[in-house]
Amino acid sequence: MLALTQRVCLVFALLTLGLGQAWASPEDELKQYVDDNTQKLVQKLNSERGLYSEDPEAFYASMDETLDQFVDFRRIAARVMGRYARQASPEQRDEFVEKFKRSLFDSYAQALVSADNFEITVKDATIMSDNDGRGTVQMEMISASGTRYPVTYSMYKNADGRWMMENVIVEGVNIGLAFRDRFAQEMEENRGQVQAVIDGWGDAIESLKLDEELDRS
Repeated sequence: MLALTQRVCLVFALLTLGLGQAWASPEDELKQYVDDNTQKLVQKLNSERGLYSEDPEAFYASMDETLDQFVDFRRIAARVMGRYARQASPEQRDEFVEKFKRSLFDSYAQALVSADNFEITVKDATIMSDNDGRGTVQMEMISASGTRYPVTYSMYKNADGRWMMENVIVEGVNIGLAFRDRFAQEMEENRGQVQAVIDGWGDAIESLKLDEELDRS
C-alpha cells in the first residue's frame, strides 16, 4: 500500500511539473533565459573583480566565454559599421568584431568591477506580435546606493533557435546607434579609410564615453 501511495505521489508531482512547464508563456521563457544569463554575468564579475587588474587578458577571456553564447557581437559590430561594412574586406570585418568587443571590455569592464556591489533585476519580456523571433527585455540595474537605471535588451532568435542579444538601451540611450554614429563620424574624419577607423576604434570609444559623461554633468 505504501509503495502504491508513493507511485501515485510521484505521478502527481510529474504531472504538476509538466503542467507548470506547459503554462510557461514564450515571454516567461525569454525572461527566465535572460535572467539566468544576466545573473551568471553578475556573479562572474563579482567573483573575478581582482582578475581585471592582475591579468586583463585572463579577465577578457573569461568574460568572452561567458557572453559568447548570449551576445551576438558579430551582428552588433556589423550594424555599427553600417553601410561602410561593404567597403571592408572579410578580414577587416573580422578584425573589427574583435576590436569592437575588446574596446567594450576595456572601456566599461573597469567601471563595473570597481563599482560597489550592484544588482540587475529582469522585470518583463515582450515578444513582437508579428515576429515571434524578436523581443525586448526590460531590466533595472540597482547601484549600492539604491539608484535605479533602466536597461532594455533587444533580442532575436538565431538560426539555431537560440535567443541572442543584439542591442542595449541604457537610460533611453540606444548604444548601438551611438556606436554607429561614432563609426560614421570616424570614417568622415579619416577620409573613408576603414582600416584607420578600425585601428583607432579603442580611442573612439573612450572619446564617446567621455562625451556621454559630459552630457550627464
